[in-house]
Amino acid sequence: MLKTRYTLIYVALMTLVVVASNFLVQFPLNAEFAGINLADLLTWGAFTYPVAFLITDLTNRQFGPQAARKVVFAGFVVGVALSFFTSVPRIAIASGSAYLAGQLLDIAVFNRLRRQAWWRAPLVGSLIGSMLDTLIFFSFAFAAFFVFFGPNDPFALESAPVLGVFAAQAPRWISWAIGDFSVKLIVGLVMLLPYGALMSVLRPNQAVRAN
Repeated sequence: MLKTRYTLIYVALMTLVVVASNFLVQFPLNAEFAGINLADLLTWGAFTYPVAFLITDLTNRQFGPQAARKVVFAGFVVGVALSFFTSVPRIAIASGSAYLAGQLLDIAVFNRLRRQAWWRAPLVGSLIGSMLDTLIFFSFAFAAFFVFFGPNDPFALESAPVLGVFAAQAPRWISWAIGDFSVKLIVGLVMLLPYGALMSVLRPNQAVRAN
């Protein structure tokens, strides 16, 4: 009963993060950093989305990988439904594929490292999962090779200075991917604070401790 109650809470939190991220992705980050116009690279959704890894890791810590996968699949259903409703099919496919692959990889890595230092499993799992998430989303959504998912976006494929400031040129989507992963890296580090604070409250249940 306790497991069911907590799992439903995690599902609700994951749903909230997915919905918030789908909404906030519409709003560019109007700021400048080191000469980089962040509005050209980032939306506010980039800052909320990585919280999904914290929810997955807390579920995994408390109830194990099977429960964590249930939470991830619930978020997947909501995310794909929202993406198909609010964007073109290619973006929806990219978003759903990236979310599912990244979260499932995070679960696998976390589970392998859960017996090591308390910070290693959530940090390494979320960073590796975020790397795969970023690679899949931006490749599927914008790379010319994946045109079979939908029409290419000419603006995304235009060459421009990397991050808008470097001499090297690359398709715009490369800079978007770099900016997105940089935020995930920073948020992943910050998420260690709530994870560490909740460790003494959300202890692994007996079945997880026995494995």
